[in-house]
Amino acid sequence: MKIRKITLYILCVIVAFVSCNKDDGGLDVIEVPIRDRTEQQVIDKDSLIGYLETHYYNSSVFVGNTNPSINDLVITELLSGESVPVDHTILIDAIEIKTTIYLDVDYEYYILRLNQGGGEAKPHFPDNIRVIFSGNLLDEVVFDSAVTPVDFDLTNLVPGWNRVMPQFNIAESFIENEDGTTSFSSAGVGVMFLPSGLAFYVNSPPGVPLYSNVIFKFELYQSEVNDHDLDGVPSYLEDVDNDLNLGNDDTDEDGIQNFIDRDDDGDGVLTINELEPKEYTVDTNIGETEPILAEKEFEISRSESLGIITIKTVTIVDSNNDGIDDYLDENITINYNEED
Repeated sequence: MKIRKITLYILCVIVAFVSCNKDDGGLDVIEVPIRDRTEQQVIDKDSLIGYLETHYYNSSVFVGNTNPSINDLVITELLSGESVPVDHTILIDAIEIKTTIYLDVDYEYYILRLNQGGGEAKPHFPDNIRVIFSGNLLDEVVFDSAVTPVDFDLTNLVPGWNRVMPQFNIAESFIENEDGTTSFSSAGVGVMFLPSGLAFYVNSPPGVPLYSNVIFKFELYQSEVNDHDLDGVPSYLEDVDNDLNLGNDDTDEDGIQNFIDRDDDGDGVLTINELEPKEYTVDTNIGETEPILAEKEFEISRSESLGIITIKTVTIVDSNNDGIDDYLDENITINYNEED
């Protein structure tokens, strides 16, 4: 899928070969400087606002509709001299304006919320999600899409996605069909309008010009809390500075970011062992219900046999009450899994 981030970032220049050098038979190389992000955001904002002011959608279709689809959405350009038709709404009057900081630049992006989603959960910014989507340029050209549900790790997508998805709930319910497909009810449905800096910028896949503003229509079905290094600490909590960027959190400064470091504080005790373990046994045969987990307590595994559910959890603790959790405190080396 093209919305996955390109991992090899262009750091200095984009090199384009444009003509042959007649003297030596080689190629002349033109170095194209990467644009300043702050300046580009001004250009992108103007372009996106212009689009939102000149396009409308069939808003009446979504009034009272608790199970809409992106297939119900029709966005139409408002031509010069035309009026917005009855039962339609100009996009600029319907979108939500959002702001964020990415790579030290203030960005503005826009959301058209068609359905919040009927489920209880919302994904965190580095979680796994299940969606269908369509990716469009402002000229309506579709450059990527999925009409059947696909799974994504939000850490592998363009940054706009991990800003937008946590603002929607997952689907209320789903049904497994006889043909092997799944039907979802009351999914989180919306449209994100992203400036290039929250999209591909200069890392554009084929079919997407450099510095393109993009539109993603989506239906959010399910999400799963991610723990990339399986250390018991959900990845969203590994964002110590709360900047929605897991790449710059490295507590022990060993060159391995916390979300993929199994010993976050470098004290020689694995993070999973610096969390307090607990096991619950729930006998559904006698009507027992699952426990409500405490703050900073997280499920790491479960199994079920003959109606008996076994749930294992870990709890993040601060044993010396200094405001630093044990797994991030190099001065605390308690191993909660070590036998006495």
